[in-house]
Amino acid sequence: MSIKLHQVTKQYGTQKAVNDISFEVSKGQIVGFLGPNGAGKSTTMKMITGFIQPDHGSIEVCGIKVEGEALFTKKKIGYLPEHNPLYLEMYVKEYLSMLASLHVIPDSKKRIEEVIRLTGLSTESNKEISQLSKGYRQRVGLAGAIIHDPEVLILDEPTTGLDPNQILEIRSLIKELGKHKTILFSSHILQEVEAICDHVIIIHKGTIVADRSITDLKMIQASGLTRVKFSGEVAQKDLMSLSGIQEVKCDEHGEWLLRSNLSVDINKELMSFALQHNLNIVSLQAQTLQLEDIFRQLTGE
Repeated sequence: MSIKLHQVTKQYGTQKAVNDISFEVSKGQIVGFLGPNGAGKSTTMKMITGFIQPDHGSIEVCGIKVEGEALFTKKKIGYLPEHNPLYLEMYVKEYLSMLASLHVIPDSKKRIEEVIRLTGLSTESNKEISQLSKGYRQRVGLAGAIIHDPEVLILDEPTTGLDPNQILEIRSLIKELGKHKTILFSSHILQEVEAICDHVIIIHKGTIVADRSITDLKMIQASGLTRVKFSGEVAQKDLMSLSGIQEVKCDEHGEWLLRSNLSVDINKELMSFALQHNLNIVSLQAQTLQLEDIFRQLTGE
């Protein structure tokens, strides 16, 4: 495993920012790390990168324990934090050259030109960082994260401040990098996560509430959900009396969302219900969920 956390806990005062979490990310995976603000995402990423230490538990990067080997594991990691720290008075190439020298990269000029091209900085590469837009500053941060060709990339909100065209370009870059690297990245743009990732880890109040492929997560969360609309008024208690019904909700458009036991043929039950109450069924469909719907269900937002 490229990243492995086992029963990791981090506490600030009386608040547990991360509470006994465990997960693994395999080589070549691009995994979305999701959660509401304050859920523990950034704290977890800082622990993986060795910037802060967990109170309990163990973290491994490329089979090496971070505790006691933080300097060595940092060589394996490229990290773009949420608040991208840059030396604004430096020029783009000057900044990347400094990072290349810190990593003792052979043929650094060639590598700098390569990451400039990869991150779309060619037109801005001779400018002072302070003169760049927020989007281009984010690209400089990403270029710095990959300058040493790390095995693992930790990206905290990598598309912050980018326009839609730039987001597509960075998304494409992340997918390309993911062919050869392990990538764990957080984003509040859930459509972006669906476009890039096959697997997501969702954290809420410091606890992992989901760790699955997006396909499996959608299947599990949508199982037994049916959306139906009748031609006339229906009482919630009458729908709750149907065999196998576990939960009933009505939206502002008069559509009912039913959660039922999977062993029940809910369509048959609803057809019989409509006949008994002299109603027509205007629409009837199995409910499909987007990642945003699942996120809201699991985090209670």
